[in-house]
Amino acid sequence: MSDDPTVLARLMSVVEDRCRNRPQGSYTTQLIEGGIDRIGAKIEEEAAEVIEAAREQDAAAHQHVVHEAADLIFHLFVLLGYKQVGLNEVEAELARRFGVSGLEEKAARKKQPPADRPGGDE
Repeated sequence: MSDDPTVLARLMSVVEDRCRNRPQGSYTTQLIEGGIDRIGAKIEEEAAEVIEAAREQDAAAHQHVVHEAADLIFHLFVLLGYKQVGLNEVEAELARRFGVSGLEEKAARKKQPPADRPGGDE
């Protein structure tokens, strides 16, 4: 495996830099300054567009899903950066769950008292 960071790691690094430095004229800066409401609205919008693209049946549908998924991932990264959640933390959580049935993992979370569970105040 190469020591070069993946495009996702490089993108997250840029987003984190924008969160710290907030350069003028940056779309990411505009999102960050809008806070959770603005970032969340974009995530909702992009998620809906991924679903719409996935329903398409024409020859361009595949590429449309790719395009919309990239938009969704970018906006999710902005939210992670805004909340100071590192991509490595998300990767570690996915690694922890790897090989565990999604149904088993969800059932195990329900057994934990809310105060002991991350995000338990949901």
